[in-house]
Amino acid sequence: MPRLYYQGHGSYRITSNHGMVIYVDPFVGGGYEKPADLILVTHQHSDHNRVELVRRAPGCQMITEREALAGGVYHTFTVGVAQIEAVRAENINHDPRECVGYLLTLDGIGIYAAGDTSTTDQMHSFSQRRLDYALLPIDGVYNMGPGEASACARLIGARHSIPVHMKPGALFERACAERFSAPGRIILEPGEEIEL
Repeated sequence: MPRLYYQGHGSYRITSNHGMVIYVDPFVGGGYEKPADLILVTHQHSDHNRVELVRRAPGCQMITEREALAGGVYHTFTVGVAQIEAVRAENINHDPRECVGYLLTLDGIGIYAAGDTSTTDQMHSFSQRRLDYALLPIDGVYNMGPGEASACARLIGARHSIPVHMKPGALFERACAERFSAPGRIILEPGEEIEL
């Protein structure tokens, strides 16, 4: 089974059935010992782009918002066994011209890596994708808070929703995570890993 390891804040690692290793928004925590085959960066804020933490396997590819939104168009990529589609991310603190989220498919699992965002006009269409996991920021300072994120989770309709990016300057905050309410909610603490 593919696995997801939560490093803390907005950082996590996904490993496919075939051993492909993907890091999303590296910044904090442990779990960087596996060399990356793919690094995804949603935007260039300093708590999402510490790519120097990641050891790279031969042929490692990196996709940032620059490639994902080149020419003002949201692009789609295939890297190994993974398909990656860039989608809109935005709020008062995040310019949609400089930020993206990603819809990631591997091993038959659909994952929405939201990055930093509040509600977007694309989210209503995500329910048609029958996603398995949505990872949503909930800090309520730089992004939507737990209430809005809970509404987004219901709109997106993923089988499971995971709160991330809970408190500026912290890896994790249980009280904030508990305020996030969605069907199939999974709360992960830094260092926890689940089968997808």
